Amino acid sequence: MTDTETTRRAMMLGASGAGLAVVLTACSGGDSSATVDGGSSSGPAPASSAAGDATAGGDSAGGSGGGLAKTSDIPKGGGKVFKDQGVVITQPSDGEFKAFSAICTHQGCPVNAVSGGTINCPCHGSKFSISDGSVTAGPAKKPLEEKQVKVDGDSISLA
Repeated sequence: MTDTETTRRAMMLGASGAGLAVVLTACSGGDSSATVDGGSSSGPAPASSAAGDATAGGDSAGGSGGGLAKTSDIPKGGGKVFKDQGVVITQPSDGEFKAFSAICTHQGCPVNAVSGGTINCPCHGSKFSISDGSVTAGPAKKPLEEKQVKVDGDSISLA
């Protein structure tokens, strides 16, 4: 093999790696924060939004007992995305907490927001019910995977 072949091969590998980085960045759906609210929205909410919304950077909220969140962190009729843990916690009705995978069943993009009673994927617009994870708007065809949640006092954790 000549030096020219080696250089050409290295250049092609570098170019394909850069292309992969662009594709992965495009599918990431933005930054690592997530928005929540108990109101309605016509689409995915921006990462930093108006008063009444909360943002999560994926860290453990509450901090007591190693829980994922405090019950007061999850709005009634809304929810919160914990990207680092790959989970969404919702409160469909007062005192009822549900957990779902934070990965859209359409093409594996992370969901990024909970608003208007749905868990929303920014990649292609799929929406899922905060009550049972079922698809309310496609292109996704399968519901989000439900996770078991444990509420101990005011602390919420995965069971």
